[in-house]
Amino acid sequence: MTEIIRAASAGTLESSDVYVEIEPRTQGIELQLESVVLGQFGGAIEAAVREILAQFQVENARLHVVDRGALDCVIRARVETAILRGKGDN
Repeated sequence: MTEIIRAASAGTLESSDVYVEIEPRTQGIELQLESVVLGQFGGAIEAAVREILAQFQVENARLHVVDRGALDCVIRARVETAILRGKGDN
């Protein structure tokens, strides 16, 4: 299991990017998602975020994700980077 020990972020608020903030939480995952395409792709964005969390075995964290039309691969990379920074690897 990966433990998030500090607040961290990845990405920007520029068009076609996504900004991800992650911080420690004691119980479960709390995900707040904002997106310019929330109605169309909100479910897919949330699924991608949760998939990366599961891949890294993150069970307790609070995330704030602000999407500005990023591609799936960008979303996954930003979440992964935030996790690595939050667990103290970078």
